[in-house]
Amino acid sequence: MLNDVLLYIGSAIIIAWGIAHIVPTKGVIADFGDISTDNLRIITMEWIAEGLTLCFIGVLVLLTTFLGWSKEPIALIVYRTSAGMLVVLAVLSQLTGARTALLPMRLCPYVKTAVALLFFLGSAL
Repeated sequence: MLNDVLLYIGSAIIIAWGIAHIVPTKGVIADFGDISTDNLRIITMEWIAEGLTLCFIGVLVLLTTFLGWSKEPIALIVYRTSAGMLVVLAVLSQLTGARTALLPMRLCPYVKTAVALLFFLGSAL
């Protein structure tokens, strides 16, 4: 029961973080100023792709848990690989975006790591 709660909390946080990543895309891109059309498209694609990736991870864990599969052996793979991917994304964020002055970008590695920890604990209990 506690494991499911941890998994639901982690899912909700990372889905919300993914949505919060996608919603301000236009404003974030505008902050880059005058850049080429190709660079504009690449930054837009990458910004949205990270948000969608975070949402996908959250939805995958959420559905696995909600459908009652949290005790199935495959669920352990879903939870642990999702946690692993979030750690990889956290390291990437720490090496790139977290080095900026933007508070959300500096918080990103910590949010991803916290959710990875929730997923790992949820899979271990």
